[in-house]
Amino acid sequence: MDKRLAKRHKRQVSRARERGGESEPDVRTAEQVKAAREASRPNADRGGNDAVRSSLPSFRSGKAPGTGSASKTDA
Repeated sequence: MDKRLAKRHKRQVSRARERGGESEPDVRTAEQVKAAREASRPNADRGGNDAVRSSLPSFRSGKAPGTGSASKTDA
């Protein structure tokens, strides 16, 4: 089993070398790198819009939306 894995690894390494291609160096300035990091960072208020969230019915409350709090004891 170890022989088989060794051969497989050897094949993978040789194929990777054939594909070659070292990645190109990052030639951006420090300011450009910092600006790119800031742009990709998520917003601080990462919860979304509160108005949209409050308009959705809560599925945890146990009550269906629109039923109110009146009990159905009168038959």
